[in-house]
Amino acid sequence: MTQRCYLLILELIKFFITIIMLLAVDLALVIEKLVLIIIVVMSSLVVAMYATYGERKVAAALQDRRGPNRAGPFGLLQPLADGLKLFFKEEIIPNFSSKFLFILGPCLAMLTAMMTGAVIPWGEKVHFFERDISLQIADINIGILYVFGVVSMGVYGIMIGSWASNNKFSLMGGLRAASQIISYELPMGLALIALLMVTGTLSLKTMVEYQVLSDHWYAWNVFKQPLGFLIFLICVFAECNRTPFDLAEAENELIGGYHTEYSSMKLGFYLFAEYINMFISSAVVTCLFFGGYDIPFVNDAHLAESVGANWMALMHVGMLFAKIVFFLFLFMWVRWTIPRFRYDQLMNLGWKTLIPLALFNMLVTGALVLLHQNNWHF
Repeated sequence: MTQRCYLLILELIKFFITIIMLLAVDLALVIEKLVLIIIVVMSSLVVAMYATYGERKVAAALQDRRGPNRAGPFGLLQPLADGLKLFFKEEIIPNFSSKFLFILGPCLAMLTAMMTGAVIPWGEKVHFFERDISLQIADINIGILYVFGVVSMGVYGIMIGSWASNNKFSLMGGLRAASQIISYELPMGLALIALLMVTGTLSLKTMVEYQVLSDHWYAWNVFKQPLGFLIFLICVFAECNRTPFDLAEAENELIGGYHTEYSSMKLGFYLFAEYINMFISSAVVTCLFFGGYDIPFVNDAHLAESVGANWMALMHVGMLFAKIVFFLFLFMWVRWTIPRFRYDQLMNLGWKTLIPLALFNMLVTGALVLLHQNNWHF
């Protein structure tokens, strides 16, 4: 039986290699993209794992206590202990739930959280094996639309899981999550339209290069679209179901919200998806408004000539992660500072405040772009 499995695997490998050769696909390109996908996925999981540790430490600092300090030096092994705890918890599937959908919900939430990182430009090209390797999985010219599409699918994971649980509190949390995400994607999209008027592209890579190649300190889009950035940031908090927008899992009203009935790694998938969404959302905000991997007050082209392309790419990745860590800290800071909204306040903020502001920002930006094209003549 084992020998048959080996033979079947070998035949499958030969089949895929034949297809690649017939389609004239660059095998080296396929390998480098697979390696990049593995690195991005593993990095996202590690960042999400230690974001839980960071959140506990930030909460402890704000509440004048120590936080996790027992598992390993300074509590650094606490995320591993939490992971083991989730692995060894009892798997529970409610008797009257829809079992297939109950399992599909957290899997879908995790999958959509992972997929968003495909269009993030993590840095400039590196040179290995006589090849220029791009540090971006897919440089598609509609990158930001891809992000919107995948993020919109994320709510299906919450809705399917909450409905399949056959629990009224879970269903209420799922309905809240769906209405919240719909309400806050509208102003987010309008804020992005104003940004697209300024940059003229939907590609995240081109947006970052537009900010990097300019020598001015005010080249970052946050200086050109301050109101758009503020609206986008608020909507990102709502999309990630983070306080003060965590009405979908309000423990004082809904026990645990949409994941009330979940345990073990299915619950872990939902929790991991939230932190991965925070990580990728921070990367998207950084690329759109804060120059992506751009190093401020430094001429990147001159520095690359002196240190080499590979070291420059490594510095770019480090700078991007430094900006991401800042926004992750902002997520945590806000969570432990601002109280949760009531549901009517959450809806009013989205429909009565953010959408009118986003429309105003879009109209003003359009007028200024038109004036600039006409050399500031009416």
